[in-house]
Amino acid sequence: MKIPNVQSCLGPNIYPEVPDGGWGWAVALAFFLVEVCTYGVIKSLGVFLQDLMEEFGESNSRVSWVISICVFVFAFSAPLSTMLSNRFGYRPVVMMGGFLISLGTITSAFTSSVTEMYITTGIVAGLGYCLSFLPTITILAQYFSRRRALVTSMASSGESVAMFVFAPAFTTLKEHIGWRFCLVILGIIQASVIGGGVLLRPIVIEPEPLKKNDDEMLSMKEMEAVYELENEQTRTSISSDISQGSQDSGVTSLSASNVDLRNAEGETKALMEWKDKVPDKDGEDISLSMPSVQVSEDKGELAEIDGGPVRSTGSKLLDFSVLKDPGFICYSLFGLFATLGFFAPQLYIIELSKSRGVESTMASYMLSVMAVADILGRLFIGVVLNKVRFRKTLVLLGCVVLMSLVLVAFTIVWEFWGLAICSGFFGFIMGTVASTHIPMLAEEDVVGIEKMPSSVGVYVFIQSFAGLAGPPLGGMLVDITDNYGAAFYSCAAGTGLSAICLALVGPAKSKACQRVSRVQENAEEVKISQNSDQSDFLEVDLAPEDSPVGQGEDQDSCVI
Repeated sequence: MKIPNVQSCLGPNIYPEVPDGGWGWAVALAFFLVEVCTYGVIKSLGVFLQDLMEEFGESNSRVSWVISICVFVFAFSAPLSTMLSNRFGYRPVVMMGGFLISLGTITSAFTSSVTEMYITTGIVAGLGYCLSFLPTITILAQYFSRRRALVTSMASSGESVAMFVFAPAFTTLKEHIGWRFCLVILGIIQASVIGGGVLLRPIVIEPEPLKKNDDEMLSMKEMEAVYELENEQTRTSISSDISQGSQDSGVTSLSASNVDLRNAEGETKALMEWKDKVPDKDGEDISLSMPSVQVSEDKGELAEIDGGPVRSTGSKLLDFSVLKDPGFICYSLFGLFATLGFFAPQLYIIELSKSRGVESTMASYMLSVMAVADILGRLFIGVVLNKVRFRKTLVLLGCVVLMSLVLVAFTIVWEFWGLAICSGFFGFIMGTVASTHIPMLAEEDVVGIEKMPSSVGVYVFIQSFAGLAGPPLGGMLVDITDNYGAAFYSCAAGTGLSAICLALVGPAKSKACQRVSRVQENAEEVKISQNSDQSDFLEVDLAPEDSPVGQGEDQDSCVI
């Protein structure tokens, strides 16, 4: 019986370029599942808010800390998730995250106080959410380029599907079996993330071997390198014994150093031997490393060459150098303030509807309305971002401004239809923002695809502080004013500030690019001025003095 090759099934996928499909569709399916079990569950926990308040005899703000701690740990542990993913790979990290999510949710069903839920749902499940979500969205962005925005939007709709299904389902189910058994069922569903992690095969981009035309171009460059090396090594030092006949004429007599010439011959011969080793046949490996590049055997680092230091291809575990980029700083502040409006509306919309005359069974459908509109918003923004030819951050900016206006509208509408319309608009716009603000890091307007794996952890880490403050801030305002609409004011203020920060990303990035360009231009000018001060290449007779050629040309001198 033939044993299947496990390595070929679960090992890395090797492509000559970004596939924009292939195994990426399986990764997209895994991300859909992760969205259902992470953000979808977090935004559906509002159906248990009143039950927890009655069970533990706690206030709104105290119960809201369960969600806040969960979101905080989710975002705060992003650097840890990034480091573990770069160290051990995406698959084992996501599978461990799925185990922690299931463990935290199931154990929450057996807690006896809200403080214990701070640990089970807040810390244990929150850490699992982070270990599952960030690696999955990072590897998904690596499988797609042209379709990245569309595929990410489609896959992230799992969050909306979960809200649409979980909110009415658990509202009805808890009336029959109680909220504790509902959490057990939810934890069992979340265990499916472990299976989704198996689908996360690493991707390796290996360009195709150079073809014959490329070999010819390479050979020409090598010959030029040989010629330049010969000229460089055959420059001679000015002799201190200047001939008397040339003292007044301005012509300097030169003598070549035998040691320098021998070195030149040796290095030229070595370079020619290296050139001969380069194969001319198609499909064979071609070494592009120059002899002057030295590799450290201990550290595996490349020494500097004429073009500057050569960096190793391995990515850093965590790259805090992005904090030097003013564009990234502005974008991170956008994420920080926008997070204030991400979770509180879903948490308080049911209680807001009840307080404004909507029946309890109908109030739960507000989350379903948000979920359906959220799916439409994600699909819409995916198509739009695939079509636009200007900065995509401007599209995101327009969505954030509209979100602020809708959040204000929640505070002035009454009855079912007014709240349903606002919920639909908010869900649509929320879908456009939620599905794009992290993948937008891969755009050159922010940090680019190369820095995304290490910068996404820093970005989400900065978001964590707003996630910690958002729901409790809303709960405190509700307790003070006895009006659930007050929670939406804090959300609107946060998204308004985020819009200002997002608007500054473009100007900050442009100024940073201009500064880099000026530095490069100055460096080139200095290099050109130094080259202009150097002497021209010298014509040196390499023939031995006792040779016939040398004897016949005794009378000649080497001149500048």
